[in-house]
Amino acid sequence: MGLLDWIVIGIFALALIGIIVWVFRQKEETSGDYFLAGRDASWIAIGASIFASNIGSEHLIGLAGAGASSGMAMAHWEIQGWMILILGWVFVPFYSRSMVSTMPEFLERRYNKESRTILSLISLVSYVLTKVAVTVYAGGLVFQQVFGIETMWGIDFFWISAVGLVLLTAVYTVIGGMKSVLYTSVLQTPILLLGSIIIVVLGLKELGGWDEMMRITSAVPVNEHGDSMVNLIRSNRDSDFPWLGVFIGSAVIGFWYWCTDQFIVQRVLSGKNEREARRGTIFGAYLKLTPVFLFMIPGMIAFALHQKYLGQGGFLPLLENGMPNADAAFPTLVAKLLPAGVKGLVVCGILAALMSSLASLFNSSAMLFTIDFYKKYRPNTSENRLLQVGRIATVVIVILGILWIPIMRNIGDVLYTYLQDVQSVLAPGIAAAFLLGVVSSKPTPKGGMWGMISGFIIGVLRLGAKVMYTSMAGSAGYEDVKLWATETGVNNFFYTLFYDVNWLFFSGGMLVFSMAVVLVVSKFTKAASAEQLNGLTFSSASEEDKAATRKSWNHWDVIHSAIIIGLTVVFYIYFW
Repeated sequence: MGLLDWIVIGIFALALIGIIVWVFRQKEETSGDYFLAGRDASWIAIGASIFASNIGSEHLIGLAGAGASSGMAMAHWEIQGWMILILGWVFVPFYSRSMVSTMPEFLERRYNKESRTILSLISLVSYVLTKVAVTVYAGGLVFQQVFGIETMWGIDFFWISAVGLVLLTAVYTVIGGMKSVLYTSVLQTPILLLGSIIIVVLGLKELGGWDEMMRITSAVPVNEHGDSMVNLIRSNRDSDFPWLGVFIGSAVIGFWYWCTDQFIVQRVLSGKNEREARRGTIFGAYLKLTPVFLFMIPGMIAFALHQKYLGQGGFLPLLENGMPNADAAFPTLVAKLLPAGVKGLVVCGILAALMSSLASLFNSSAMLFTIDFYKKYRPNTSENRLLQVGRIATVVIVILGILWIPIMRNIGDVLYTYLQDVQSVLAPGIAAAFLLGVVSSKPTPKGGMWGMISGFIIGVLRLGAKVMYTSMAGSAGYEDVKLWATETGVNNFFYTLFYDVNWLFFSGGMLVFSMAVVLVVSKFTKAASAEQLNGLTFSSASEEDKAATRKSWNHWDVIHSAIIIGLTVVFYIYFW
């Protein structure tokens, strides 16, 4: 890092401070001002916040690392702009007219208060133990690689960067709430995009162009069925990413994440009206088409450079077993390829991604606690008190995140490997409750509640089985565990169902099972009243509701949505 790099970082920091000071001077009188920016956000702020909140260190490390290790396999999860369109076109009308502040609150309106509590608990636990932990852990690794510093003041630089990142983000989240998240995203998103584009351009220049990258990576087999790193659609016999399982599993996880998760939907709830909220999702969908090229392709470039320079010691740092460290792909490109000044700009982009993602997590988690727990049991609490509780809750979540770092660092590789597994078993029960609850008026309050509970129980059994069998086998590798199970005779029904079934097919099966529970329980339990369902399902929407929704979009919204779907189809055709 040269002097020019530090100057660029300093300018970025000053701009960030300026936005936070401006936000702080805007008087916040209610919890709605703090958590939802007064429901006055424009489509630009919503779309930028959706994108910036989604892009975190799991992309800077994980997605680039996936590109460097397995090629295009994980691209299905990143080319999901079409799924954000479902949020905008299908769910925004129901969320907007219900005027809820959280997704658990919506489930209470649709089902019952128990459903609200169940979703709140699942969301809070998953935020602290997965999203916050992974982002902070990976953030520390990123900065250790980029700055090339092992220790500072006798302390491991990982701790300094990880804790510093959490504290810095917490300050502006606690001070400014949702407005800080939204308006700093408007600054951070273009910087992140520009920095990543520079990485791609310089990486391809160093390698010799796009065709050279495709030539090197297409020559690398990823399974025994003839698929290479550039194949998006892989044999259905592939143990990790069978094409049918990928389509099913990525759709289930994507629907839960983009259409029902508080972390993302809170950005839409902050819109000033239905039109702005929907257009924000369309803008966010456009931006969501870029991560494959901004983060996964750099990973493939880094892998190709490593292959090209094998005779000179390679490009990527090596692990203890002598294999290239795929997770170091993005920071290594930053450290080795970027000139002075540009490196500082890209570091600002990395800072932007990490802080925006963490800020969104802190704000969403604090909101879930304040609205769905504190206010629920103390309904007469003043707005000033709710603001104080929201800020205190954010601080508590920050402390929990920091306390989890030592555990995260010890089991980081395992937890990061299981991150998609966690989401794949968390998503189906929640997705079933939301999907059936909006599409039809038939699911009863107890039906929706038990659908979520059953899905959560099955998910916990799946995760428990993975932890148990990998611990007993002494390895997290699927083939190693399978060999151990064969040798020890553990091939029983429980092992086969809860461990051996591909995680993507298992996620799809969980969705079907959870939906079946919702429908079966609904057959034998009392239905919700027409008054309770009013405006919350397709069949209960009034003519006035439908007319208001129709007025909120025009032909340009349809055209842009069609373009996004068209670009997605072109992407699949090219990397088929």
